[in-house]
Amino acid sequence: MTEDLPFRPRLEDMRSPDPSNRARAADDQSAAPPPQVNPPAPEGGPEAIVPPAGIGGSLDGAPQSVAAQAAPSLLRMAGPLVVSFWMRAAFTLVDTAYAATIGDAAIAAIGLTIPFEFLMIAVWVGLSTGLTSCLSRSMGAREGRRIQQYLAAAWQMVVASSVLFALIGVGIWFGAGRFGLEPDVARSFQVFGSVLVAGSAFTTFWSVIPDSLVKAHQDTRSTMWAGIWSNVLNLALNTLFLFVFHWGVFGIALSTVLGRIGGLVYALLRARSHETRRRETEPAHDPGSLDPRPRRAIMDLALPSSLTFALMATETALINVLLATLPRPTEAIAAYSIYYRVTLFALNPILAAGVAMLPYAARRFGEGDVEGVRRGLREASLAAIVYSLGVVAPLLLLGGGWLADQLSESTLTTRYTTVALRLVPLMCLAGAPFLLCRPVFEGMRRGGPGLAVAALRYVVLTGPLAWVGMKAALFLGEPHLYGLLAGLLVAAGLSSAAFHVWLVSSLPARSGGALASPIGG
Repeated sequence: MTEDLPFRPRLEDMRSPDPSNRARAADDQSAAPPPQVNPPAPEGGPEAIVPPAGIGGSLDGAPQSVAAQAAPSLLRMAGPLVVSFWMRAAFTLVDTAYAATIGDAAIAAIGLTIPFEFLMIAVWVGLSTGLTSCLSRSMGAREGRRIQQYLAAAWQMVVASSVLFALIGVGIWFGAGRFGLEPDVARSFQVFGSVLVAGSAFTTFWSVIPDSLVKAHQDTRSTMWAGIWSNVLNLALNTLFLFVFHWGVFGIALSTVLGRIGGLVYALLRARSHETRRRETEPAHDPGSLDPRPRRAIMDLALPSSLTFALMATETALINVLLATLPRPTEAIAAYSIYYRVTLFALNPILAAGVAMLPYAARRFGEGDVEGVRRGLREASLAAIVYSLGVVAPLLLLGGGWLADQLSESTLTTRYTTVALRLVPLMCLAGAPFLLCRPVFEGMRRGGPGLAVAALRYVVLTGPLAWVGMKAALFLGEPHLYGLLAGLLVAAGLSSAAFHVWLVSSLPARSGGALASPIGG
């Protein structure tokens, strides 16, 4: 079965031909008709031309018209991802809501598993970022042999990651009782954590390759549908296992593991379709050279991307530590938690644009189309401004008080939350350049700038500016929380401004041929 999968590497494409192979290739060339510089257009006009690499389309890979297959704009690529991200954010509440019907021990088990899930997501994001960038650049430069190289290297990394997290899942099973937990919590964590981590080790990491291939082909609609299939299947199995079979936390964990198979199968089918079309139209003689270090090319982006993701998650822990020192910590922490969740939800369209930016920019760098990258960045930046001021601001200015009242219990928490939610549009504006510039650097196969700016924001600026903001608020007679949020806003704005200046100075002056990669040739 595996030899039928087009995203499995073809080793014969990567071997150096021996003399007999070169002789056969020379004979084939002499027997072949001379190439046409300007081949005649096919019958039926321009609409009958089959494009080199399809975007969208049916699962069977039927050819489509040039108009349908034209390279999509960045905003068109981001649209399906917005839907996918919002649906994913909504479905993440399912496990917690269903666990609440079992008891506090089940909810605690889910909370105890979050660090392991977060580690898994960080590794997945890193591998996907590195592979998507390498594949997109190679597709833009029409370097088929490099594509096969990167896929072969990625398979090795996927297998290693799957084995690692499977062992972590086994470790949870045998080590859950050593955390000093109450017996019912320890048992729930033992079952939920081991099943979720060990099972997801395979269904999650196996999706890295088809997901990266689909995004490299700029088919974000298929990415959206893969997420929808996973979410719907997870919900159906959750309901079946919990309320029909009464499997408790085991059923919740198993439904999450099996639900991801739905998206995996869909992504595999779409990847096969895209790769079949690409191979049918790739040049007979690959003009590109092989990458001498394909694994390093992926890891040079994977490691900084994973670390950047990890640094982004440290902000909440640091803020909770600062808020815990206040006279009324419970209300302040609760208000910040609501603000943080609403901000993440509001940022989903900008996050989606950032995810779409990576294959968009990497492919255009491979084609030498620097102006196309600038155009996409301008479109995304303008859209972020319009969205933040035209959508998020009116909604939260008019409905923020009602939302705060619905999500909080005490009067003080409601008052804190109402003020905090008014800052969400400004945080969307301040954070947008950070989210949009990083994938452009990654499209150039430069992961260092993203990690450096993340360290600037979350290690250097966040703590001191949050502390200064709290002191300033105290001096002005305002609640500490307001000053802390203002400090976070300044930290986001300064780091985004630095990132934007860095990117503008790093982009090549003009478009040309395929841009030389700073890594791997």
